[in-house]
Amino acid sequence: MIVDIREKDEFRRKHIPGAIPWPLSEIQSGNTLYTFPAQSPVIFHCQVGSRTQQNRAALAKTVDGGEFVLLEGGINAWKQAGLPIVKNARQPLPLMRQVQITAGTVVLVGVIAGYNLHQGFFLLSGFVGAGLLFAGISGWYGMANLLAKCPEIASSKNKAGQNTMIHLQFIPKARCY
Repeated sequence: MIVDIREKDEFRRKHIPGAIPWPLSEIQSGNTLYTFPAQSPVIFHCQVGSRTQQNRAALAKTVDGGEFVLLEGGINAWKQAGLPIVKNARQPLPLMRQVQITAGTVVLVGVIAGYNLHQGFFLLSGFVGAGLLFAGISGWYGMANLLAKCPEIASSKNKAGQNTMIHLQFIPKARCY
């Protein structure tokens, strides 16, 4: 069984066929959505492998003492190994990438305008930096909340999580626990 711990918007845009979407945010909040069969290991993956490594203890709790595997390199390594992925480019970019693009654009515009038009525009870059600092400390992401309310960014519901299970013959660099 393959479990994708990325957020739902990331899953909708690209995922491993047959993977079950179970976002890390739901795992960390204690939601027990799935009961895993004891006879086979559960394979957890994220985008590049860092989320699974950093949250190994929380993932271990979800399998209740059973065997589990962390896919090193995540879905990127899976794709690089030439294994199939389901991709839906019509889905919007993941929300956090949209936040990064927006924040980077506002900071860049503030710096360029500060040098070329008026020094007051540097405050725009400072405001975005302060917002990112606050988000990192508090866990409240104002820009993400604002972007999520935009109708053209709102993600649509689909049945991507209802794929059938596939049998794996090759897993790129996986660690069993």
